[in-house]
Amino acid sequence: MLAWPREGTPPQPAPAAEQTAPPAGSSTGGKAPQEAAAPPAASAPDTPGPAVTQPAQVYPEPTVRVYLAETGTIDTVTLEQYVTGVLAAEMPSDFGLEALKAQAIAARTYIVKRLAAGDASGVPVSGADVTDTVDHQVYHPFGGLKDKWAELGKQEEWAKLEQAVRESKDSIMTYKGQPITASFFSTSNGYTENSEEVWQEAVPYLRSVASPWDAKIAPGFQESVTMTRVEFMNKLNVIPDPVPVSTNNAGVKPFIEVISKTEGNRIKEIRVGSKIFSGQDIRELLGLRSSEFKWSTKGNEITITTIGYGHGVGMSQWGANGMAMEGYTATEILKHYYTGISFGRASELLYKEKS
Repeated sequence: MLAWPREGTPPQPAPAAEQTAPPAGSSTGGKAPQEAAAPPAASAPDTPGPAVTQPAQVYPEPTVRVYLAETGTIDTVTLEQYVTGVLAAEMPSDFGLEALKAQAIAARTYIVKRLAAGDASGVPVSGADVTDTVDHQVYHPFGGLKDKWAELGKQEEWAKLEQAVRESKDSIMTYKGQPITASFFSTSNGYTENSEEVWQEAVPYLRSVASPWDAKIAPGFQESVTMTRVEFMNKLNVIPDPVPVSTNNAGVKPFIEVISKTEGNRIKEIRVGSKIFSGQDIRELLGLRSSEFKWSTKGNEITITTIGYGHGVGMSQWGANGMAMEGYTATEILKHYYTGISFGRASELLYKEKS
């Protein structure tokens, strides 16, 4: 028994049901980086989950057991309380309501997928379903959270978070009837990434799509970091070379050279000296914000400028906010960033899995 009372009425439509005139748009499919980016195609408002013609079956609301890394304790909360705690931690509360609703659905989908599969991987103790860290989803303990926001003078923003969770209640994303891997990240470089470029596995709904909104509004769209050549070489474990770190020495093979790019316009392979790295390897070894970057040198220093922030797979949070600002609904946002998905209900899916 794993869903909750609907108070005698059918579940309310999650995102898009309130939309009366969807913005005109274009394809949500993957584009080559050179193509002009355009917003997603407009369609009739889409109600997540099957149409309901009579009162839905009543199920008790599931619980989520969260391992709190700082205290080593387990916080047991309802599903919607958990989603609220994740939303408060994972997305700025001044984002648009539809972006917050999209994030709530993504957060709910993530945990429902784990609950349905009985997946407790990455949890250091028994008796918990998930941690409160970036290894899963960052989560602020729900108890006392409202009071903390009130102390900060953010009552209106807290009310908006609650509204986003309430209006998206029970809604999850599905693909072929199963909850998806609802990955998300902060800021795109103008495109999202195909899943296999980061995690080796090609997932049909995690395809590269255009995300032009980030460049317009994300404060950290480009960030630079400077290090010495020695530090750069040591972090990559590259043997020093007498050739300067430059790409502009006529007649000389550049010390750093991009070999190939991904469909999402990030670095796929790059050569440094005589070693070949993936863009993801370089990002991790140098602690960069993104695997899309450019570089310049001055004296004995190298400056690396990254574009975007995060792994690039799934929903861009700043892109979602840009879409919300332009009038797109949460459903439209999610259908843009997750290719070919449908919507279902957490209560129904979990009940079927356990029955």
